[in-house]
Amino acid sequence: MTYQDEIARANAPIAAENGRWNGIDAESVARMRLQNRFATGLDIAKYTAGIMRRDMAAYDADPSSYTQSLGCWHGFIAQQKLISIKKHFGTTKGRYLYLSGWMVAALRSDFGPLPDQSMHEKTSVPALIEELYTFLKQADARELGGLFRDLDKAREGGNEVEAARIQNAIDNFETHVVPIIADIDAGFGNAEATYLLAKKMIEAGACALQIENQVSDEKQCGHQDGKVTVPHEDFLAKVRACRYAFLELGVDDGIIVTRTDSLGAGLTKQIAYSKEKGDLGDQYNAFLDCEEVTDPATLRGDVVIERDGKLMRPKRLPSNLFQFREGTGADRCVLDCITSLQHGADLLWIETEKPHIEQIASMVDRIREVIPNAKLVYNNSPSFNWTLNFRQQVFDAWEAAGKDVSAYDRAKLMSVDYDGTDLAVEADEKIRTFQKDAAARAGIFHHLITLPTYHTAALSTDNLAKAYFGDEAMLGYVKGVQREEIRQGIACVKHQNMSGSDIGDDHKEYFAGEAALKAGGVHNTMNQFAA
Repeated sequence: MTYQDEIARANAPIAAENGRWNGIDAESVARMRLQNRFATGLDIAKYTAGIMRRDMAAYDADPSSYTQSLGCWHGFIAQQKLISIKKHFGTTKGRYLYLSGWMVAALRSDFGPLPDQSMHEKTSVPALIEELYTFLKQADARELGGLFRDLDKAREGGNEVEAARIQNAIDNFETHVVPIIADIDAGFGNAEATYLLAKKMIEAGACALQIENQVSDEKQCGHQDGKVTVPHEDFLAKVRACRYAFLELGVDDGIIVTRTDSLGAGLTKQIAYSKEKGDLGDQYNAFLDCEEVTDPATLRGDVVIERDGKLMRPKRLPSNLFQFREGTGADRCVLDCITSLQHGADLLWIETEKPHIEQIASMVDRIREVIPNAKLVYNNSPSFNWTLNFRQQVFDAWEAAGKDVSAYDRAKLMSVDYDGTDLAVEADEKIRTFQKDAAARAGIFHHLITLPTYHTAALSTDNLAKAYFGDEAMLGYVKGVQREEIRQGIACVKHQNMSGSDIGDDHKEYFAGEAALKAGGVHNTMNQFAA
């Protein structure tokens, strides 16, 4: 629907009131509607699910069409990210948001900073999704408001060509609202709890839910020790709970991302139920580290299973957890992924301990033997030391190829002393092309960084504090922040405008006409940044 169509639609109920609504301007109504395109979170979930489905199909046709996102822990961070993307690239296509459970725990819990162990309030997750989209919708309202003002100015100046150009920009406006992949951890309880939380997250706007196969009450960060997985049927019940939530709310093409932590998880809390040899329960139990029971008198409240006609006792720790055989992590990941895709998942997530394309690809190749279009979401995690990992990968490749590496100490490759070397340059190039290469080789449809803005906030604050509280004083802020904002065209240098002051002025004029007391007059200091 064009801008003029919106005005005509808005005028219909006004005209039907036979003059009683003469104080209501149809064009102003049309503008407000365009500035608030998404009335509910469900509108957002339905709209963005369609985007993700189209992007997934595009990736299947061409793996260079992979997608990306950055983790956001506040609506302002998400807003500035999308404003920046539109400024630099002209489109948001292929760019999403990621909501990290780690950052919710560390930054948004009423308990204060918490580790990533599902201890934070589950309600804080849908609340943050709603907050992210509130800020993105405000970014739409702000940018469109600027276009409306420019349109009025062109009309007042009699510049019909400019007015037509601006109206075309309004007709083809691209929203800042993009898909979000939202972390529901291990479901925060049983399948019913997962379903209830999934509904809240979808109602807030989530089109994609990421759920992991850890035990909910033993959940650990994917890059920490002590992870405990659940049997497949337990996990699939939660996957189905998420699908029911999507379907109940009418988001028929909602996306479920199933994450397996099996590569780094050596423990399970329970032995899987098995009806017959070769079923899912039997396959899960086959990975258990067991010892044969030859004397029943040695059993002391132990659980025993049958394996190849023998009575076997799974090794149980004092924590009452059972352990898997060492070296089975990759095999368990492959089984997890195939099983998930066969039972309703749309995308996979394999949590690894390092960013190594061939490690990922070795598992994806096996998965794709069964499900050819299997696709991954991959965590380009700040928990990895990217510099050290890739320098070591290059070192190992050079050494295997017979290249002289005597000038390098593999254990100290992080040192700044190596920064300008050929090895460091090659490693940095591999980091630069990692996402493109992994998309082509390892089936990775979506690359995300879970915690980037956690780290950028800390780094930029440290730099400012060092300068401002040091010898530079106020110059530390002006030179390091404001001057750079102005010269780089950072929109929030005009922070009153960013916070919605101009939108409020527009509304005051709609409501009160010439009597409106507006904030954006000649004495507003934001006018100092007009240039």
